Amino acid sequence: MALVQPDPGDDAWLRPVPPSSALAHLLQPITREIDERIRLTAALAGALAPLAGVADEDPNLAITVLEGRSLIISVLREASTHAKEEVLTAQPGGNRLTHNMRQGLENARTAIASGARLRHLYQHPARYSPGLKDYLAQIPADRLQVRTVEQTVDRLIIFDRTVAYVPATPSRDAALEIRHPALVAYLTQVYEVLWAQATPLTRQLPAAVPGLPVTAVQQSVARLLAEGDVDDVVARKLGISVRTCRAHISKLMQTLDARSRTHLGALLVRSGVAGTEAGETTRRPAAEA
Repeated sequence: MALVQPDPGDDAWLRPVPPSSALAHLLQPITREIDERIRLTAALAGALAPLAGVADEDPNLAITVLEGRSLIISVLREASTHAKEEVLTAQPGGNRLTHNMRQGLENARTAIASGARLRHLYQHPARYSPGLKDYLAQIPADRLQVRTVEQTVDRLIIFDRTVAYVPATPSRDAALEIRHPALVAYLTQVYEVLWAQATPLTRQLPAAVPGLPVTAVQQSVARLLAEGDVDDVVARKLGISVRTCRAHISKLMQTLDARSRTHLGALLVRSGVAGTEAGETTRRPAAEA
């Protein structure tokens, strides 16, 4: 059950692992499967986008392409006024930009005034975003729940489990409005799975490894490095800048007394910081980019 691990100082001994850390280790295969399903969902949405554009004037169309940021903002504002039960949102990235938070605050207040409750899902680095803290201070605590997770889907907004919005382009200057019941139900289920694995914002993230000053974000960096991802890929997956990613790597090297990035890769696995057992990784740890 992954409740013990080799002692970094003496391989002949086993050290107990906190149940929370063991649970995180056991959930990794499930998380990877969810990530794969999310990628398939994104591919499906991309494949359907051209078909939606053929007849986007039809009010009964299950998928509608929204082109242009101003139109997207307008549609989301209108959807917020009609929300009656619940608004679910997932936002990738760590630093919440001020202008995005301002628009989000306006929509949140509108939805709350209409009677809806809110659930927001962010990545762990967002916990340290001043913009997010300011946003939360202006929303009634009894109308909002916030959790953070290591990795989440691209931007996803679901109103009353009847309509969902996802980006249609990497630049986010186009979006898909999805009203097909089966697709909305599927996206809602993906959200609920991620939500169940996430940590409430009011709860401190569990320590990565007992006895080591390693944060949950640094453990996420360590795991991705051990899987062979280079710095920019790690940063993109965790929603942080490459500079911040390398600062975490530097801290890991200091904590584990690593002499090089290659040495760090071995120490991450041996110490348990990467959350994988020795020999489990299929690729060499990434060298310094």
